[in-house]
Order: sequence, then structure tokens, then C-alpha cells
Amino acid sequence: MTAVLSAGKLPVELLRRLIGAGGPLPREVLVGPAIGEDACAIDLPAGVLVVATDPVTLARRGAGRYAVTVNANDVASMGVRPRWFLMTVLLPEGSTDADAESLFSDVRESLQRIGAALVGGHTEISSAVTRPVVVGQMLGVAGEGSVVTTGGARPGDVLVQVGLAPLEGAAILAAEAAARLDGLDPDVVRAAAAALDEPGISVVESALLAAELGATSLHDPTEGGLAAALHELAAAAGVRLRVRRERLLWFGPAIAVCDAVGADPWATLASGALLATFGPGVGPAAVETLNARGHRAAVIGSVEVGAGVDDDRGRAILWPARDELNRLLDG
Repeated sequence: MTAVLSAGKLPVELLRRLIGAGGPLPREVLVGPAIGEDACAIDLPAGVLVVATDPVTLARRGAGRYAVTVNANDVASMGVRPRWFLMTVLLPEGSTDADAESLFSDVRESLQRIGAALVGGHTEISSAVTRPVVVGQMLGVAGEGSVVTTGGARPGDVLVQVGLAPLEGAAILAAEAAARLDGLDPDVVRAAAAALDEPGISVVESALLAAELGATSLHDPTEGGLAAALHELAAAAGVRLRVRRERLLWFGPAIAVCDAVGADPWATLASGALLATFGPGVGPAAVETLNARGHRAAVIGSVEVGAGVDDDRGRAILWPARDELNRLLDG
């Protein structure tokens, strides 16, 4: 029988059951998730600890999967495999134990897919939120002490997109704005809603492969979509990006959903895509290898001296002031 949860921390026995369902922890976790433990302890080998944190605030469903994946993407985008995950979970009043079970199940399944483990966090029922909010933190270690940065792009490099866009935005819009999609082919809406899993929003394996192939920089688009990510990469590296609009890799159902709700796909949440730069002698071969390994990739532009982001006709690609999902779902 489903029980309504009260404001405050999750009941101890429910929390004990949730955190105990994940199985044995890796040997390096000295202190893992446990009642009364507010931090985790990890016995690190020599190397660079890479840590990323991101909240998930827009999704009513699948928040656990989003939180794991977007934080894992950030760590992998430094060329480091994600290994340990912490999360703060805020559930709205009226949430049930089944809601908490579902969220933790999503988290466990997502962590298993990338080979990472839940090692700590905090859970709470709060009147401060009206939908589940998950703030995740992912950690990994660069064993040889080297990482790939967003700011590593150099003039003369080629600009590559790996994966389609905007996948995460499509999935959230299909779920949260379903009433506005009645005019679309139901198969298109279903494909958009399923984008979290197919094509999928994880870039962990593609980012690690790109790093192995010699990427000079890596960056995964999130809020603000491809447009914001391009500007973030350009700003971090102190370069100008020249983009071939016709070469961008778009997800057809996502474009249809964006058109239906009046969203600009360039500025729509785009987890599931990856931007990479490679030296001119490396880029074409890297793209060929990425495609051969099942990661859709294309050269979409070049890195030049200067600042900002233009297309190949010299037209500026604007940096979005906010993500389209924020505009459409929060007003």
C-alpha cells in the first residue's frame, strides 16, 4: 500500500531500504551512503580527482536518470570515466514512498549502465519545490594526471559534433508540454519522449573515445542548447568558432516538437550531444573512428583567431539569454 510522505527527511527505514538496494560498493569507498553519514570517504589512487555537479529542476519524470547522466557527461567531457555519485533529492509535499522508490531505481539503473556507484547524499520532502529536484555530484579520477578541458581548442582545429540535438529538451517537452503536441504524429511524439534512452543522452563513451583519439577540447551542451555550448567553448578557449549550419546533427522528432511549441532548437537543452575539437591532421580520422564505433559524428566547423561564434556566411550565432525550456515551462 502506498503511503504519503510528510515534509522533512525520508523515513529512516525507507531511506535505509533505498540506499541498501544498490549492492556492494567498490573497494575504494571507505564510507558510503548510510543513515547518519553526511559525507563519503574515498581512498584515492594517485591522480587528478575530477568532480562535477548539476541540478535537475525541469523534469517531473526521470529526474534520477537525468541527474546521473548529465553529471556523468560533465566528468567524461574531461576525458575521465565517472565513478562515484552523490545527490541531494528534494521531493514536493504529497510525494509517496513509491515516488521515492521510482527515483532511486532510476538512479541505480543509470549508474549501473556507466559503471558508477552512489556513495552519499541527502533526501528531503520540502514545500520549497513543486516538482522533484535532484542536485547531483559526480566524481572521477584521471589516473595519469591529465584531463581535457573546454578551453583547449586552438586556432586551426576542426570543430566536431558527436550525437544528435536537442535530445534532452525533446524528451522533457514531450512529457511536460504534451497537451500542445496534439497536432503531431503520435509516433513522432513517442520518439521524442523516448530520446532519453534512444538515441540516449549519455555521452560518456563518446567523450572518452574522443579524448583517446586526441581531442584538444570537449564540451557537452546542456542549458542553452548547442548555441550556448558553442559560445561557452569559444569563450573558454579565447577563440572564434565558424559553424557550418547545414552540417549540424539534428534529431528529427526533437525539431518537430520544438516547432510545435515554438521553441528554438538551437537554444533547447541538448544533453546527448558533444562538441569536440581536434587538430586539423587528426579531425577527419577521429570522426571516421567515432562513426565506426557507433557514435554519430560530423565536422561542423573550424576554430579561428578571434572571439564569438559565426556561421560560414559571417552571420552571428547568438548566445541565448536562457534555455527554451525555462521560457516555455516556467513562464
